[in-house]
Amino acid sequence: MPRSQRNDNFIDKTFTVMADMILKVLPTSNSAKEAFAYYRDGMSAQGDGEYAEALANYEEALRLEEDIYDRSFIFYNMGLIYASNGDHDKALEYYHQAIELSPRMPQALNNIAVIYHYLGEQQQDNGNAEEAERLFDIAADYWQRAIRQAPNNYIEAQNWLKTTGRAKTDVFF
Repeated sequence: MPRSQRNDNFIDKTFTVMADMILKVLPTSNSAKEAFAYYRDGMSAQGDGEYAEALANYEEALRLEEDIYDRSFIFYNMGLIYASNGDHDKALEYYHQAIELSPRMPQALNNIAVIYHYLGEQQQDNGNAEEAERLFDIAADYWQRAIRQAPNNYIEAQNWLKTTGRAKTDVFF
């Protein structure tokens, strides 16, 4: 039984009913409808912390989904799962795939920056100052790109860029 038919809470059931109604009236292919159902089930599983189930649903959604923009969000969500599990290489891979399909995705740029910043802090803690600075510079580049796309977001990143001297004045205005 699909996850969308198992949800017990009112909000999930309401969303599922509304999404099913919208899908019935939209002129989309059966493949697109099925892809959305897998995506929706993946999001539900991800929200419940059932990451293996979520990834399986996202894989099926990717197999069926043809829309580039929709595919980018599937990749983004897969990146979130791998990042939360500490698999930074895999998370970066999926975030980059999301950006390749949809370059205007500041949340993916931000998450890439967060990973590089984290890796830089690890290198710093291990006494590898030169490698830490290299990773911080990469994080700064991604944060600047994210801030250009969403100037009112990522305030902590903006502050970090300013306090570390990595801010470019044109980014924030």
